[in-house]
Amino acid sequence: MSKKELHPKDYRFVVFSDEAAKFSFLTRSTAKSDETIKWTDGKEYPLVKVQISSASHPFFTGEEKIIDTEGRVDRFKARAKKAEALKKTLGNKVKKAEKEAAKKAEKAEK
Repeated sequence: MSKKELHPKDYRFVVFSDEAAKFSFLTRSTAKSDETIKWTDGKEYPLVKVQISSASHPFFTGEEKIIDTEGRVDRFKARAKKAEALKKTLGNKVKKAEKEAAKKAEKAEK
């Protein structure tokens, strides 16, 4: 495929509709659709239904969640501290087991 054939050539006007927000807009696109809709200019255009648009997306509507980053950091630090304590405990168990194995080996040699 050459660079000349890279971009689509079938741009046309299409209506995108967010049914939940009752919001539609007309733009140029190559999106395929079997449905059509009569637009405010009286012409009929292909219709593409979308689930989220700028009218319903939380970022654009101002309904986005405020993230408690401080709480996240505290939880991360608590998990890291717990993991370090567990690592230390397991390390102590390994050292103790190694000492016991060495004692058994000494007894077996005698």
